[in-house]
Amino acid sequence: MLLGLALGDAMGYPTEFLTMEQITATFGPWHKMEMPLSEGDVVRVTDDTQMTLAVGEALAEITTSPRETGGAWGALQPVTPAQVEAALRKHLVAWLRSPDNNRAPGQTCLNACAALERGLPWQDATVISSKGCGANMRVAPVALVPGLTAEQRSGIAQFQAAMTHGHPTALAASDLTAHTIWLILHGCAMDDLLPQLRSYAQESRHTYHSDWLGDLWRKAGAPDPASYIAFGWDECLRALDKVAEALREPVMDRDPSEAVGAGWVAEEALATALYCFLLVKGDARGSIMRGAHSSGDSDSIAALAGAFAGAKHGTYYWLPEWIEVLEYDDRIRALSQGWD
Repeated sequence: MLLGLALGDAMGYPTEFLTMEQITATFGPWHKMEMPLSEGDVVRVTDDTQMTLAVGEALAEITTSPRETGGAWGALQPVTPAQVEAALRKHLVAWLRSPDNNRAPGQTCLNACAALERGLPWQDATVISSKGCGANMRVAPVALVPGLTAEQRSGIAQFQAAMTHGHPTALAASDLTAHTIWLILHGCAMDDLLPQLRSYAQESRHTYHSDWLGDLWRKAGAPDPASYIAFGWDECLRALDKVAEALREPVMDRDPSEAVGAGWVAEEALATALYCFLLVKGDARGSIMRGAHSSGDSDSIAALAGAFAGAKHGTYYWLPEWIEVLEYDDRIRALSQGWD
């Protein structure tokens, strides 16, 4: 799953900000795209993968430890919001100050992480009005942590988003993205995926995780916690409707950003990635090629589509020649060893 996310991110990296005409002229039709190589024959990724690793490594730090025998890994006791907050703050600030943080990261993430570095409470550091896809492009590792209850998984998914993006749709879309991966990992059939996600969103409409989110609803100016979070879930439900509508009469060569959404905001990034994944019937390489060949936020769309495809197929369908030159492959493998 992590490899798929990184490979999708890498394939969408050079196509972001290009028109469909420019992408086709440079890379050919979507079903013939090759993995782009950067200087030194390395497959470069963006802040999407960097921040995914930051979240994953933060969670691994507090949820796994070596067992006494065999060198394997096992889950610890359920984590607390204070533990997760401290670990995320540490790793997000480390990302902020990394010399590799030069891949056009989103302004919301930069501003919020800088505020976290200054020691502000996370509720004051977050950008309340932002629902950018930076909230859910990095949430995938939450679906991998062993031993979490459904409520813990939902709370952590929303909380990691809330530390930078305080808009309720950012929280709901992140929760829904993690749940998408969790469903696929646990064998959800392709035809059942959208109905299952719709059911989950409807059931979650008025669930506010106060242990994780505190008084964020009040800072956002909402009349009450349930109204705050319901707004986000309703926007996600409308995004799922767009996916279903676009798939009723699918056009393989249509720009996914035109069919569903450009993906710059959280619910659209999830929805357009889902569309790409379902359009090609879950095909691994097809998912990231279709996502990268889009006029919107191509790297985030392809990254999430790759995460879904990787969750479905494992490593088998990712080409070894891609993985061998993938940036951060060592960190991806180290992180995945704890949870595989």
